Amino acid sequence: MRLEGRTAIVTGAASGIGRRIAERFAEEGAKVAIADLNRDSAEAAAEAIRGAGGTAMAVAMDVADEAAVQAGVEAVLKSWGRTDILVSNAGIQVVHPLEEFSFAEWRRVVAVHLDAAFLLTRACLPSMYANNHGRIIYMGSVHSKTASVLKAPYVAAKHGLMGLARVVAKEGARKGVTANVVCPGFVLTPLVEKQIPEQARTLGLSEQEVVQKVMLKDTVDGEFTTVDDIAEVTLFFASHPTAALTGQSLIASHGWHME
Repeated sequence: MRLEGRTAIVTGAASGIGRRIAERFAEEGAKVAIADLNRDSAEAAAEAIRGAGGTAMAVAMDVADEAAVQAGVEAVLKSWGRTDILVSNAGIQVVHPLEEFSFAEWRRVVAVHLDAAFLLTRACLPSMYANNHGRIIYMGSVHSKTASVLKAPYVAAKHGLMGLARVVAKEGARKGVTANVVCPGFVLTPLVEKQIPEQARTLGLSEQEVVQKVMLKDTVDGEFTTVDDIAEVTLFFASHPTAALTGQSLIASHGWHME
């Protein structure tokens, strides 16, 4: 198994992409901490992994809160003694034209995506450095590479993750720590499902038109990316044995964006 003996923290892991990543990591032998704002949902996800023969624990965490992040990471260290893999995955979305965003909305979106990545990285690095091994993976987006209307703070934050990963890759190299960004296309999770009616109202389209003409129009096959797609890419970075790929990103979008 590719992650035997490793411990992982996956945020936003009670559902969607994060949950599938946690499940795949457990299937590959990792001990997985399910970090989520909803403690009951996190415990349910952890229990499901344990029921399938894996090792998991639930951690209540508001990833945008400094004290909560530190306490969550410390709880994992207390239970398992180390952190080897961090997947900063938790996310939110607010859809408006730029002039309609309140500053509070802007700050919240940026905090959950970019501030959280910083806080989690800072909390996990001491253990990784002590063990001369770490794999840090940020959940970016195709919006780490390009832009779409109505998503100013989200696009800005996702672009910021690229810069953060490159700094961590350079600073962490001396201690065996790599950093990468996974860039999904549209994955049909609750986060995306919520956007469909919001964009339909704002753009004056039907919900079907939002899916076909906005979300999937540039894919090669008109298909959503899946949680399994993203879990496999994340596992690839988490299990890679060397620093050959550090500082890199990988797009999984059914051809929506290519480079």
